Amino acid sequence: MFEIKMPQAGQTMEEGTIVQWLKAVGERVERNEALAEIETDKAVFEFQSPEAGVLLKILQPEGATVPVFTPIALVGEAHEDVTRYVAAGGGSAGAVQGVGGEAKGSEVRGPAAPQGRTGAPVNASPAARKLAGELGVDLSIISGTGPGGRITEADVRKAHEAKAATSPARAGGPVPSGPVPGGPVTGGPVTGGPGEPVRREMSRMRKAIAANLQLSKQIVPHFYARLTVDAAALVAFSGEAKRKFPCSINDVVIFACSRAMREFPQFRSRIEGGGVLEFPAANIGIAVAVDEGLVAPVVTGADGMTLQVLAGETRRVVSAARAGKLEGLGRATFTITNLGMCGVEEFAAIINPGEAAILAVGAVREAPVAVRGEVRAGQVMTVTLSSDHRIIDGIVAAQFLGRLKELLERPEAIA
Repeated sequence: MFEIKMPQAGQTMEEGTIVQWLKAVGERVERNEALAEIETDKAVFEFQSPEAGVLLKILQPEGATVPVFTPIALVGEAHEDVTRYVAAGGGSAGAVQGVGGEAKGSEVRGPAAPQGRTGAPVNASPAARKLAGELGVDLSIISGTGPGGRITEADVRKAHEAKAATSPARAGGPVPSGPVPGGPVTGGPVTGGPGEPVRREMSRMRKAIAANLQLSKQIVPHFYARLTVDAAALVAFSGEAKRKFPCSINDVVIFACSRAMREFPQFRSRIEGGGVLEFPAANIGIAVAVDEGLVAPVVTGADGMTLQVLAGETRRVVSAARAGKLEGLGRATFTITNLGMCGVEEFAAIINPGEAAILAVGAVREAPVAVRGEVRAGQVMTVTLSSDHRIIDGIVAAQFLGRLKELLERPEAIA
């Protein structure tokens, strides 16, 4: 019998909320099959069971927020004696539901679902319900923007800010509203009067992002390598592909990276528990901007896909991430972030903790290009690789970039 514990999806995650169990007690679950949806400070992701067997007991109910590594379920063979196991101290939180039994109480309870004006439960995430309680927001009057009309934390914050904008400030003046210059980096209560600085409390997502990236810069020995690619063939190739199916230059960059990762196992590796875990396939994170920051859903097994399949899978995971559902959390070894669409020519990115590297992709731009001693007008693109020196040495980073340059300058030859 195995205890299934609340995973730590990211080194700064301290607790998670069980949004939904995807398996019922008595059902069989395979290893790496989705078992539950779990919400962190940044997003909702599908938690894949680390073990195969029958779901014998659910130890934490939907809506429960519990610390990482807390037992949340028991998985084993149908004949195993769950009652004896729990009585002996297994499953420390106590069972909520077990095979052949009725639902029982749990020591950890999530917040009760609020009801709308019709008496039906409001479709809101646990984190949104918690925030609504803190800010005094009535969920029954909010229209959700999440999957299936689900109310998210962002919806609650927008409703709170809209209410604050129409209410007089405690000092007697109007409360400033609207985005802070530089982007929506905060999401809490607003203070300040006319002509005064505006202070906003950081949202849970911004706090999580700040903690994660601060940790990365503190503990990950970053080093950087930059290279400029002749992008004429890349632009032509992506344009030709786009006439056949939805495809972008970024899709071709992801495609080329996945092939280069086949040849360099260091880029298919991540730091796990004091050791290095090497994956057999290329699992690539895609940096995606959302209302309150940045998330990185993962395309797993990217090197086994055709360009068309990869482009479609990238669109799918990006759309899911923008709707608040993050896929492949904790499985990426390498992330790609692209600011080229904003006109940024080059930049260096911070590695997501645990991953081996991140590639920052700049804009395709016109520039003089030297070819066999002659200078002509051309198109170039600069990429900057940030690597974790604990996994990747300088020579390996240089070799990887050199191979990536070959693939991007001759994309038609990528198998």
